[in-house]
Amino acid sequence: MIVVTGATGNVGRALVRVLAAAGERVTATSRSITDADVPDGVRAVRADLTDAKSLRPLLDGADALFLQNGGAGAHRLAPGDLLDAAEAGGVGRVVLLSSQGVVTRPDSASHGGVAGALEDAVREAAPRWTILRPGGFHSNALAWAEAVRAHRTVAAPFGDVGLPTVDPADIAEVAAVALREDGHAGRAYVLTGPVPTTPRERAAAIGAALGEPVRFVEQTREEAREQMLAFLPAPVVETTLAILGEPTPDERRVSPDVERVLGRAPRGFEEWARRHAAVFR
Repeated sequence: MIVVTGATGNVGRALVRVLAAAGERVTATSRSITDADVPDGVRAVRADLTDAKSLRPLLDGADALFLQNGGAGAHRLAPGDLLDAAEAGGVGRVVLLSSQGVVTRPDSASHGGVAGALEDAVREAAPRWTILRPGGFHSNALAWAEAVRAHRTVAAPFGDVGLPTVDPADIAEVAAVALREDGHAGRAYVLTGPVPTTPRERAAAIGAALGEPVRFVEQTREEAREQMLAFLPAPVVETTLAILGEPTPDERRVSPDVERVLGRAPRGFEEWARRHAAVFR
């Protein structure tokens, strides 16, 4: 059995479907999950990633665990307790969804600190571990959906700074391979899309998917900071703005790891936009 945490998120939801289609027994968990969120045959159980005791019953008899990094609530995780629960349940394989920032932003409290500590715990405790380090997600563009629907407008900072964002569906497929197949233990994969794209280019790609223009409006750094502070802690906001505005060479670089694992090129933003065009209509 494979346990998928964060199963209602962009990656977890796709991963549950990939595993179910492959015939795996899957337990999907998140704080608010219901049977309607999962395919037939998948067990949906509510549990809190920050409460290891709530996860322990789900892990009994499991072979593998997909562990997401807690997102904005990662600072509330207790990695040791989580991994102790997995070990007690007999889990032998752990695939961790981490962040590229663990390596590129080691001095950041949110990336090098919290996420790095989770990576360290997984490496120390899991018999067979694989770490996935994506950069930005194509699906971050969903934050623009309301403005695109209402005004056919995208507002974002650093309009001409390109980053190779990755499709969450590709992350899910890489995770499924690492959970099911040998040869990935002890590896850390950097997951990116096929080419860097700028916010201006991503807005144009959404317009192309809709068949009508989408106007791009460049925000100042301060405007973007104020907007982000409404839903993210200040340290995360500062790190995010630094990545978006002054990416390191590694953050700009296209990684070969998606293609190495899946045997095909990663999906570009334009394809993602076409698949999700209905969200922006």
